[in-house]
Amino acid sequence: MSFSTRSHRLPTQERTPAQDDHLSDDALNPLAHAVDAPGGAVAAERGRGRRIRAAVATTLAWLFVLSVLIVPSDVSRVTPAAFLRIPVEGLLCAAIVLVLPGTARRVAAGLIGVVLGVLAIWKLVDMGFYAVLDRPFNPVFDWSLLGNGEEFLQVSAGSVGAVGAVAAVALLAVAVLVLMTLSVLRLTRLLVRRNAAVTGAVPVLGVVWVVCSLLGTQIVPGVPVAALSYDRLLEVRVSLQDQKAFAAEAAVDAFRRTPGDELLTGLRGKDVMLVFVESYGRDAVEDPALAPQVDAALDSGTRRLRAAGFGSRSAFLSSPTAGGGSWLAHSTLLSGLWIDNQQRYTSLVKSNRLTLNTAFRRAGWRTLAVMPGLTQAWPEGAFYGYDKVYGAQDLGYRGPRFNWGTMPDQYTLSAFQRDERARRGHTPIMAEIPLVTSHAPWVPTPQLTDWKTIGDGSAYKVGGESPDAVWKHVDKVRAAYRGSIAYSLNSLISYVETYGEDDLVLVFLGDHQPAPLITGVGASRDVPITIVAHDHAVLDRISGWGWQDGLRPGPKAPVWRMDTFRDRFLSTFGSRPAATSVRAQAQAAH
Repeated sequence: MSFSTRSHRLPTQERTPAQDDHLSDDALNPLAHAVDAPGGAVAAERGRGRRIRAAVATTLAWLFVLSVLIVPSDVSRVTPAAFLRIPVEGLLCAAIVLVLPGTARRVAAGLIGVVLGVLAIWKLVDMGFYAVLDRPFNPVFDWSLLGNGEEFLQVSAGSVGAVGAVAAVALLAVAVLVLMTLSVLRLTRLLVRRNAAVTGAVPVLGVVWVVCSLLGTQIVPGVPVAALSYDRLLEVRVSLQDQKAFAAEAAVDAFRRTPGDELLTGLRGKDVMLVFVESYGRDAVEDPALAPQVDAALDSGTRRLRAAGFGSRSAFLSSPTAGGGSWLAHSTLLSGLWIDNQQRYTSLVKSNRLTLNTAFRRAGWRTLAVMPGLTQAWPEGAFYGYDKVYGAQDLGYRGPRFNWGTMPDQYTLSAFQRDERARRGHTPIMAEIPLVTSHAPWVPTPQLTDWKTIGDGSAYKVGGESPDAVWKHVDKVRAAYRGSIAYSLNSLISYVETYGEDDLVLVFLGDHQPAPLITGVGASRDVPITIVAHDHAVLDRISGWGWQDGLRPGPKAPVWRMDTFRDRFLSTFGSRPAATSVRAQAQAAH
C-alpha cells in the first residue's frame, strides 16, 4: 500500500511547469475528454453554459454592488464618467472579508449585504425624491411625505392602483435586500479565490482614494472620485441638531406682543386676499417652453386690471421647497421663519409664533382659510389663527372632481365671494386661499366660464385627454402644466375684474417650482409674487421695495427669501415691533 502511494506521487512531483499547464488544460479538465466520449459534446456545451452563466452572475453582482456605492442619487448626474469613482466603503468591506476566517467571513458578508441592501433602497428613494422634489430623502424628516405620496396615488390611480403600487414597492425592497446579500456572498467567494491580487490592490486603491479626497478630484462636476456613502449618515446627525437651531431662530419675534391697534394700520378697512397658486414658479414666466402662454395671461391681465383701475407690483421670493411640500412654503411666508423640513413645521405649529393670519385677526380682521384641497382633519390649522376654515366639504361643490384638484379654481373663488365677501356690511376679511387646479398631474384643466352660471359647479364637464395618456409624453405634461397655470392666473384676474372694489387688496404668489420634469435640473427655487390694489395708497407704501410694475416680474426683479416677507409686510403697512419684547427675545436667543 505504501509503495503504491509513493509510486502514485512520484510522477506528480517530477512534472515540469509545462506539464502542469498541459494537465490543467487537459487532464484536470474532465470536459476536455468528455467531448470524445458518447454525449461528450453535450456535456461540454453544458459546462460552457454553466461558466457563462457564472460569469454573467458575477458581473451583475459587481455592477449591483458598485452601483449602490458609486452611482449618484441624482439621476441627472448618472453618466459613464460618474462610474469612475473609488468607493472607500467597498475597499473596507473587501479588507474585512479577507482577514476573517471562514464562518466569520460568511457572517460578515451577510451583514454587509443587508447593510448595502438598505443603502440601495435608500438610494432608490433618493432618486425618487430628486425626480419630484429636487432633493434627496431625509430619513429624519421625510417619512410623513411617503403617506402624502400614497394619498396622491389614491386620488390619481384609485384605491386599487395605490394598493398595487405600495405592494410592488414592498416586493422591490425585499428583492433588493435578498439580491444584494447574495451578490456580496458571491463576490466574497471570488475575493477569497483571488486573495493575493486583491490584497495587493486594496492598499493601492486606498492610497489613491485618500489623494483624490484631499485634492477634491471630480471628473463629473459635483461627483467626487473619492466616493463616500457614509456622508449621508452624517446628514442624519446634522438633521437631528437642526431642532436646536430652529428653536433659537423662533425665539426672536419682533411682533409677537405688538397690540392689535398697532398692527397693519395701513390696511384698515381692506379685504385682503392672500392666494397661493400651486406650482407657480419662476420657470413659468421665464422658460421659453412655458412662458409664452403664461406671460400672455399676465400681460393681458395687467392691461385689463389697469383699465379697471387696479395697479400691481411684482417680484420674486425664494421658496424653501420645490416640486411639493406646499405647507412648508405657506408656513414660511406666514411665520417669517425658514421652514424647509417637516420637523421645523411640526415645531412651528406647536409654538405661539405670530403669523400674518394671527396679526390680521389681532388687528380686527375676520380671518379665513379657503382650502379646496383639504379633505381630512387638519389640527395644525388652529395654529394659524383662523376664525373659520373652509375645507373641500364646506364649499358646496357638486361638480365632477378634477383629479387631485378637487374643484376648479374659479369655483373656489366664486364660493368665497358668495359665502363671505358678498355679505352686506361684513367685517374686513383676511383670507388665505390655496388654488389647486395647477397641482400635478395638471390635467384635466377646466375652462373659464361666466361667474353667474357657476352655481354649485354641477355644470362643469371633465374633458380632454386623461392623465394616463398625457403623462406618457413629456411635452404633453409640460403643455398641461403651463395650461393649468394660465387657467389659475386668469381665474384670479377675472375675479378682480368682476368683484374687485376699492377695498380689495390681492397678494398672490407661487408656493414652489414644479417638479424637475417640468423645470429641468438645476432650476432656481424662486416663485413670482404680486400685489394688486385699487387704492394706490397701498402700492405707494411698497414703492421702496423696488418691485416692478405689472403682474409679471422681469428677470431683474428683486428676489427675497420667503421668510423675510412677513416682517417687511407688517412693517410697511404700519405695524410696530414691541421694543421691550425684542430685547427680551434677543436675550433668550443668546
